[in-house]
Formats: sequence, C-alpha cells, structure tokens
Amino acid sequence: MAMSTTGKADDTSDACPNGVGYRLNGSVAVIELSRPSAHNALDLAMKHGLLAAVRRVHADGTAVRAVLLTARGSTFCVGQDLKEHANALAIRPAAAFATVRREYNPIVEALHSLEQPVVAAIEGACVGAGLGLALCADIRVAAAGARFATAFTGIGLACDTGLSGALVRALGASRAAGLLLLGDRFTAEEASQWGLVHRVAADGQAAADGLALAERLAEGPTAAYREVKALLRDAGTSGLAALLDREAAAQERLGATHDHGRAVKAFLTRRTPSFLGH
Repeated sequence: MAMSTTGKADDTSDACPNGVGYRLNGSVAVIELSRPSAHNALDLAMKHGLLAAVRRVHADGTAVRAVLLTARGSTFCVGQDLKEHANALAIRPAAAFATVRREYNPIVEALHSLEQPVVAAIEGACVGAGLGLALCADIRVAAAGARFATAFTGIGLACDTGLSGALVRALGASRAAGLLLLGDRFTAEEASQWGLVHRVAADGQAAADGLALAERLAEGPTAAYREVKALLRDAGTSGLAALLDREAAAQERLGATHDHGRAVKAFLTRRTPSFLGH
C-alpha cells in the first residue's frame, strides 16, 4: 500500500470521478492519477481529466510555482486502458487510434509547455504511455521497487506520448532503440544509473520525496527555472552560436529581475537568499 502526498495510506478505491485529482499544496500544484483499482490505466475520462488538470496549472498562473505529478495507489500508470482499446477496435477499428492525436498529443504538449518545474513521483509500474507521461517531467523520483518498460511492441505497436524523442534525448539512440524494440523491463536503480531518474526513494516514499523537491523548487527562482526549461527545450535543435545567443539573452532578462538583485546582495552579506519568482 502506497502513501499519498497527504501522508495517509491509499486504498484501491477510486477517489475522483474522472480519475485525476488536482489541488494546490501551497504554491505546488499536485496532479494525482487516481484510478488505482485499474492500476491507473488511462481511459478516455482519465485522459480528459489529466489534460484539464494540466490546463488548470496554466490558468492558475503565478499561484503555481512548481508541479508534482503523482499517482494514488501502488502503481504509477500502466499506460492505455487495453479493455477500452479492445472495445474501440471491435466497434470501429479505423477510429481506435484517434485518441493519440486527440488526447495523448495535447496532454504531452501541455505538460512540456509548462513554465514551472515539474516533478514526477513514481511507485510500482510505469510502462507504456505511463512512462511517456513520466518523461514529460523535468525531475523524476522513483521508489526502489518501481519498474519500467516501453511495452508498446509487446502488443504490436510502436510508441506514442513522445516516448521515442524523450528516450533518445535522455539515453542516446542505441539504448533507446533497445528499450523500444525489445520492451525489456528495467528497474529504478537502472533508470537512476542511466539518468532517467533523479532520485531513488524508499518504497512508499516517492510521493513524499517528490513533494519535498517540488516545495523546494517552489521556493526558488522560478523566473530562472523558466529560462532554464526554455534553454533545455532548444538545446538539441540549436547550433552553438544560436544557443550561446539564447543563453546571453536569458541572462540579460534574469539580470533585471528582483530575485537576481536580492540574491546577489544576500550572498555578499552571507545570508540565505529568498526568491519571489520575479
């Protein structure tokens, strides 16, 4: 039994009608996959709920300074709900994959467009589209017993949720190809060694550790985080001269912020800087 970010033990009952919870914990927006009775498999209602939750982060604006993506129960996400998918194939095979363009792609684009730092907390299985969602986060905390797999080729498919690009960027083409073609499971320790996971937590503690990281980020220089995320997004597609120019422009913008000026004064007087996010 996993622990929720509230510190209470989770059962296997589903808490949210659409399978996704959203709440503000101070200035951290907590998005919680909440369909534990189905191992947080993504059905249509859950995908709509997840997209609405991410869009709510955008709508809440500066009230949100960091985001935690977590899950209720002992499993992060096993990917697409295959029962729902099988029904779609039986009813209208030609339309069964419309959900990729209609739901999955907007979810991934919305997550990647968040200016706030995003932390994913992973317990148990994180496979298929669940792995794709986790890789949309900037930082991942995984429980020691978490297990990962791409899983798509096991059912005769390629991949979606941006998984191909995320794995190549994080691991290089060779290892990404091995994970996608073979579909082998890998552990939290392996994910950590490869750089996919920032921190390995004790089982049952990923959400708590992830929330602690999100709260730390929420107290930090969020304007600087926004610029860092933009630079990282462009790093793989920019030549050196263009990248250097973008870095210089980012530093110039940040140099005019209150946070930078206050932090420099704090360091010079040996005080801990406090950041207001502007």
